Amino acid sequence: MHQQQQKVMKTVAYLSLALATLCVLAAGLAGSGHKWGWWHFRVGFSILRYAAYGGLAAAGLGAISALFAWWRESVIAVVVATLAVIVGVITVAVPWSYLQLARAVPPIHDITTDTVEPPEFVAILPLRAEAPNSSIYGGAEIAKQQHQAYPDLRSSRFKLSPAELLKQATEVAQSMGWQIIVAAPLEGRLEATDTTFWFGFKDDIVVRITPSEGGSRVDVRSVSRVGRSDVGANARRIRAFLEKLRARVDSG
Repeated sequence: MHQQQQKVMKTVAYLSLALATLCVLAAGLAGSGHKWGWWHFRVGFSILRYAAYGGLAAAGLGAISALFAWWRESVIAVVVATLAVIVGVITVAVPWSYLQLARAVPPIHDITTDTVEPPEFVAILPLRAEAPNSSIYGGAEIAKQQHQAYPDLRSSRFKLSPAELLKQATEVAQSMGWQIIVAAPLEGRLEATDTTFWFGFKDDIVVRITPSEGGSRVDVRSVSRVGRSDVGANARRIRAFLEKLRARVDSG
């Protein structure tokens, strides 16, 4: 009887691990499938949601089987069930963390250091022709939400000429993995596209550099092509770019 119970516990433990593994693979594929053009990103979000549900079920099943296996002194079943819990929790943790982040930031996708006269796209406009999100700035309401959520994002000033600063900005953008669309020294404008790692979302960036007393003023705008909320990605991108640019200029 004892051996039979151990066998059952091992079976349940392996089933829970198999379910957890399947769900974590599905979660990873949810974003990659969209990136590779297999399905719409909303399909990917649905896959991710159901993978999280499955991961939660696998973690629960694994926890129960681990307790019973420990009680029946089935070491292998305990180890397998514990792995199922770990994998299941990981599957749930990733979308849960994104959900919490989305709730913590405003549902906007157009971020700029100058909300009065945002930098404008020129060369990138044809690439955004079929994008659901407009390249036209949303105005005062969007600016209000941005200022409340990201009060640190503002214009930056550097003691370099616009031409030299544009060169430095281009090198920083390249180091960040952005695809440079155009760098126009005479216009003081850099346009680039950044592709997110998991879902492969395309976010477009324009850097505007204008003469300022004693140097140059830099404004950056980052806009997602799809999605109502960017989960804070554009603000993080702008912040990282300006920090890297500042560090590069200071070290030079």
